[in-house]
Amino acid sequence: MNRSKGKPTLLIVDDEMGILETLGILFRGEGEFDVHTAARGEDAIRFIEEEKPDIVLSDIRMPGMTGLDVLASARKSDAEIAVILMTAQASLQSAMQAVNEGAYYYIQKPFQNEELLAIVRRAAEARVLKRENRELKKKIRSRDAADAARPIGQARAFSEVIDLAETVAPTDSTILLSGESGAGKEVVARWIHSLSDRADGAFYSVNCGALPESLLESELFGHMKGSFTGAVKDKEGLLVAANGGTLFLDEIGEMTPATQVKLLRVLQEREVIPVGSTEPVPVDVRVIAATNRELEDEIRRGQFRRDLYYRLNVIALHLPPLRDRKDDIPLLVDHFLDGWEKADGVRPALSDAAMEAMLEYDWPGNVRELQNALERAVVVARGKKLKPEHLPDRVRETPTPRLVEAESAPNPTIEVIERAYIQWVLEAEEGNKTRAAEVLGIDPSTLYRKLNRYGIET
Repeated sequence: MNRSKGKPTLLIVDDEMGILETLGILFRGEGEFDVHTAARGEDAIRFIEEEKPDIVLSDIRMPGMTGLDVLASARKSDAEIAVILMTAQASLQSAMQAVNEGAYYYIQKPFQNEELLAIVRRAAEARVLKRENRELKKKIRSRDAADAARPIGQARAFSEVIDLAETVAPTDSTILLSGESGAGKEVVARWIHSLSDRADGAFYSVNCGALPESLLESELFGHMKGSFTGAVKDKEGLLVAANGGTLFLDEIGEMTPATQVKLLRVLQEREVIPVGSTEPVPVDVRVIAATNRELEDEIRRGQFRRDLYYRLNVIALHLPPLRDRKDDIPLLVDHFLDGWEKADGVRPALSDAAMEAMLEYDWPGNVRELQNALERAVVVARGKKLKPEHLPDRVRETPTPRLVEAESAPNPTIEVIERAYIQWVLEAEEGNKTRAAEVLGIDPSTLYRKLNRYGIET
């Protein structure tokens, strides 16, 4: 759009100088357009790349660069440029080709001036509507991002992570989120997506530790009909489904070496080969991975590929555990209680004694455990004020010696703390693995793998 005059910019392209001059006079005489002309396709393409006109009116048959070349250049430069093609030798095939390749309209010479004027005016209106629609979507996205569930916390260690997340959100850089289970990695991933240029696209999440290898490959890369038993039809993988959006890979450290190789290829080549196929499918997706394991330790043990780690670790964000930002507990409690406001508009209330107990507790399960504990208290209290006795036993009692020992050990690793916490939860739930998995916020299959990995017997 020519901002100085408030008129749409029109580029007319034709190798016949008589037609070029006639059309130039016609459209300039209307006073509705900022008119430019080009007698060669090469000149038109240069103008499109430099000036990005609103509308291009081009002859299709020209020596050298044709009208279809001009169309392709316009689509590459700005997909919203309206391209109208003219020809004296129209055919159904050429018209279909032009429309399929993105032309706004296809008109045959000779034509009536009023007919051509009406077409170009409609193209200008469509261009304005597209621009307004894009701006409206941008405003809505900004508003939704402002209203979205911004990760809650004011502690310095947490705020620094969120500030960096907001800085890198508009880029397409791959991000690796690390931190203990329940620290809010998926919440941060969704926040990054909502602030990115991909916010209009889909956000998909998959837990790499909750699926067996064959099923995870099918979910990520898709498969072809008949590629394995049960593959009764073609299936589109999440990497393709998330085109233009974001794919969140949780528990990336649980991914098997074979699947790691395939994911590395996707990140390098930006294409996917479905299971049972040999044909690559291009993908345009941003990957955000998350882990609660020390991947560098996994690399030393030969369980994780170093090259994949570097591909994922372009932007590293480490979420601190809740015990290191206890000042945020009242904020999180208010947020969760607001969300559980009853139908009658009455918000659950928390006693000072209950809040004190929650501030004393170290929350090895982090924010997820806090949310589960509060939900339990709301249910048990039955509309009454939430008191310490409504909280789980482990919250209002002194931590078990095993956890104290694990957390006070010299340089305790996430694995050491996680092992102790799993044992503690299992004891609290009297060995019931299903309830323990719910408290831990993981799938039962993931819990069984962790029990085997840590050698925990029940």
